Amino acid sequence: MSRTVGALLRKELLVELRTLESVPGMALFAVTTFVVFHFALNQSTVSGQEAAGILWVTLLFAAMLGVNRLFVADADQGGFDGFLLAPVDRNAMLIAKALALLCYLVVLELVAVPAFGLLLLGPSLGQALPGLLAPLALTDLGLAAIGTLVAALAVRTRARDLLGPLLALPLLVPVVIGGARSSSELLAATHPGGLQARWLLTLGLYDLVFGLIAYAVFDFLLED
Repeated sequence: MSRTVGALLRKELLVELRTLESVPGMALFAVTTFVVFHFALNQSTVSGQEAAGILWVTLLFAAMLGVNRLFVADADQGGFDGFLLAPVDRNAMLIAKALALLCYLVVLELVAVPAFGLLLLGPSLGQALPGLLAPLALTDLGLAAIGTLVAALAVRTRARDLLGPLLALPLLVPVVIGGARSSSELLAATHPGGLQARWLLTLGLYDLVFGLIAYAVFDFLLED
């Protein structure tokens, strides 16, 4: 199965490198949103819960652009049919797609987080960044698991561009809450604190539950 996942993941990344359909749009959306907040808010910088809310909500909506495109090429160009004819584990596609989305999110954050620190964040990003790595990693895992599952559900429908976000956003609200609550004290302007461990544990448990659900039902979604 690992060879199948590796081949599929390599294909996904090569297609993205050649077409640039997802990651540039995600990064541009995030940076543009931070620019809008920079000029729209009646203050020069943000910190604490306000900063955490802006960061995580922006990352969530930027990630939805990648989620919507995750299975489109397979549905439009017969990729599903070819994969179903191959004698491989069906869940290999789930893992490969989730890993590809995870790579997209990492690249997005390499662009978006420094832009957020430059345009909006009051405290030094260098001081908060080491503590942000754990919430970012857990949030990315949740986005990858839930986003891949929802994309597989929505891609065969006519209104997939609308149905995908409508299904994904309610499921991803706890992920955003966990990321924001766990990191709000790190982004405080005065006396920044540490990570909120209970929110990190909640976020990790939520990721695990939906990862198992996606693994259990993906085979049936692919064949239907």
